Amino acid sequence: MGLLNFLFGNNTKAIQDFKNRDAVILDVRTQKEWDADHIDGAKHMPLQEVSAKIATIKNWGKPIITCCASGVRSGNAASVLKNNGIEALNGGGWKALQKKL
Repeated sequence: MGLLNFLFGNNTKAIQDFKNRDAVILDVRTQKEWDADHIDGAKHMPLQEVSAKIATIKNWGKPIITCCASGVRSGNAASVLKNNGIEALNGGGWKALQKKL
């Protein structure tokens, strides 16, 4: 088991389950990171905006897979979403997540 799997778990099955239920991919990186490259079809919302936009995210009515560069910020975002009653999963780094989609 690699270090990242140890820290973040192997979530491939969970990601597929969320994807099968039309989950929204929410990229919480900075605007500069997003502009450089991102997953096609993902939504962008920097981490610092997530708490203020809970109502908007709830209105999407879908499970959320968060992603960032490495999985740390997306983990924070997923925790915020879960604490506000939104079904969310930390997808980890966006490049690794893209390979699982």
